Amino acid sequence: MGEMLAEKTCTPCRGGIPPLSREEADGFRAQAPNWELRDGHARIEHTFRFRNFKDALDFIGEVGRLAESEGHHPDISFGWGYATVSLSTKKIKGLHENDFIMASKIDRIAGRTAPPPSHPQ
Repeated sequence: MGEMLAEKTCTPCRGGIPPLSREEADGFRAQAPNWELRDGHARIEHTFRFRNFKDALDFIGEVGRLAESEGHHPDISFGWGYATVSLSTKKIKGLHENDFIMASKIDRIAGRTAPPPSHPQ
């Protein structure tokens, strides 16, 4: 895992492989530390904060374009001032390196679009 995740490209997952173990997922989280393991360790999730609805919507648009180019699609919910992004690999019913690649790339998008946090959430 020497290469930065955000520099990698998602690879097609055809299934037939086990999902990441908890230890493997924790290792990848070192490059996406704001993402929380959920459902045991079957998915990762992060809620991003924004100044308003338009900023959240613009962020979602960028994440959508990224998802299409990478061929890896997150679950997203959003509203006024927030967007929650959840990643897992459905074909293996758990986490894959692709989920952390996407998380790292989404963090980069958020770094360009999100205001600095005003208080911890």
